[in-house]
Amino acid sequence: MWLNASCLIEFQMSVPTPFLLMLRPRSGCQQWITREEYILSPGVPAVEFTDSFGNLCQRLVAPAGSFSVSTSVDIETAEFCDTAPGAPFIEVQHLPDDVLPFLYPSRFCESDRFTEMAAAITAGRLLGYDQCDAIVNYIRDSIQYTPGLGQQIISASEVNQLGQGVCRDMAHFGIACCRALSIPARMVVGYLESLEPMDLHAWFEAYVGNRWYTFDPTRLDLKGGRIAIAFGRDAADVAIYTQFGDPVELLNMNVQVHRIPGPTHQSRIQ
Repeated sequence: MWLNASCLIEFQMSVPTPFLLMLRPRSGCQQWITREEYILSPGVPAVEFTDSFGNLCQRLVAPAGSFSVSTSVDIETAEFCDTAPGAPFIEVQHLPDDVLPFLYPSRFCESDRFTEMAAAITAGRLLGYDQCDAIVNYIRDSIQYTPGLGQQIISASEVNQLGQGVCRDMAHFGIACCRALSIPARMVVGYLESLEPMDLHAWFEAYVGNRWYTFDPTRLDLKGGRIAIAFGRDAADVAIYTQFGDPVELLNMNVQVHRIPGPTHQSRIQ
């Protein structure tokens, strides 16, 4: 399918403020960008770099007063996420080097606290993909999804205690349980076509069967229409903007995703 996704963020600042932004998706597995627009208003010098997880990051100093970031992208993306029941667990000694960082406990995914719980949730399931599926089903059944109510980032342990959370919090829970079983897992932030209310969305991926697979405890199925913007160990690595210094006022954030006609050529996304 073909999607247009856009994001407008407007700030008000009392002094010039350094920012790190993470708002540019990359062409890659199951997504291909054909048009992109990125507007800073007022225009300021920006430097782009790639972080240790492969995300495109923009570094700038926003002037005092009103400042906005507006992005728009046309992208070809998969209509359905790949699934692979029975895909095997990969022993740690056989994992690629770049996957290893996603095995460790992190700030919001305290996997070392979930060893017994993860083992109980997945008891009797085949090692690998089926364990991840059992974890997602458990989270969906035991944690109330409360979109729009999660301003403060909470950890996997906290969402387990509270029994409710937003997409980001539920992803933290899933990541922590997977890592507790020595399954690499990473946070993804991006766009989802059918999301209500519309906002940026978070889910997670787990590495089984020698590749990454998508898991989303907030959805009953794994429809596509996803545009990944950033990957990381948890929410601390995938913030779409980070400002430094005096607090700034977020005036508005508007996210839109809708289908568009694609060009008349064979699809690149299978």
